[in-house]
Amino acid sequence: MDLFERVSEDIKEAMKAKDKIRLGALRNVKKYFLEAKTAPGANDLLTDEAALKIIQKLVKQGKDSAEIFIAQNRQDLADEELAQIKAMEVYLPKQMEPEELKTAIKAIIAETGATSAKEMGKVMGVASKKLAGLADGRAISAIVKELLA
Repeated sequence: MDLFERVSEDIKEAMKAKDKIRLGALRNVKKYFLEAKTAPGANDLLTDEAALKIIQKLVKQGKDSAEIFIAQNRQDLADEELAQIKAMEVYLPKQMEPEELKTAIKAIIAETGATSAKEMGKVMGVASKKLAGLADGRAISAIVKELLA
């Protein structure tokens, strides 16, 4: 069962369970999936890799929105956004622990031969591709800066 079908099945379960927050989050995900499937050149196909990228983007947007809501003292809206994020994170691969991430980035730095902060772009390009879906881009960037400084 691919990710598209899994989300569709989980929508049915959320409807039966009357879980409004999860249902809303999954319907939003499915909407983006359908848009991607019907985009020009997609040939009505959506790979799991493309589906994961969509979910990652939605989770990132949700986290950004929650931060803004918290800054504006709107905890009620932030809580709803965070609940929707939890419903979407179920489909993402397990995120790396900070220690694992640091070890992986050290290996990438050694591989690229970077020695100073000027070469951060080279390291980030490789790290972003290798660690896609396994770590947040901000976390990767912070560790690369720390290690190259």
